[in-house]
Amino acid sequence: MGRIGILAAIVAIIILFFWLITPGGGDKQQIGAVSTNFRWFGPNDKVIVERLNDPKIPTISCYVASAQTGGIAGGAGLATNPSRFSLNCIAHGPVVLPSDLPQQEQIGAISASLIFKHFILTRILDDKRDTVVYVLTSTKVLNGSPANAISAVAAQTPPASGN
Repeated sequence: MGRIGILAAIVAIIILFFWLITPGGGDKQQIGAVSTNFRWFGPNDKVIVERLNDPKIPTISCYVASAQTGGIAGGAGLATNPSRFSLNCIAHGPVVLPSDLPQQEQIGAISASLIFKHFILTRILDDKRDTVVYVLTSTKVLNGSPANAISAVAAQTPPASGN
């Protein structure tokens, strides 16, 4: 095997490794896209809207709007998308918190580049206010801190048991 064959094998192993360790998207679905910038070659730049459902609180869904780079590199999946996104979480039914819900938990991720950059969705409980807080952060640090967005959903207080 020549140098090119060995190099190709190493690159393939590295890509496979990073593909296996990148966070999964959980229950994620693309809802739509808005074209924002025309490109002569390849797809246009877009704002993608995706829905991530909370796997442990089925009546909460979070909607993420994020920028997606187009062009030839974007169409091939090789472009790194900018860390520009927004987050809105809603309740589409009564919100009852399971008793075994952790105080903080990563519940989903969106890939923003082939290997290195993701947007991570984390759920945090505010027990004093019966509120579920969702924080979306970028794994790429810009100017000392990651880009982030926040949304909160109030939970119903369980009824008092008694007659």
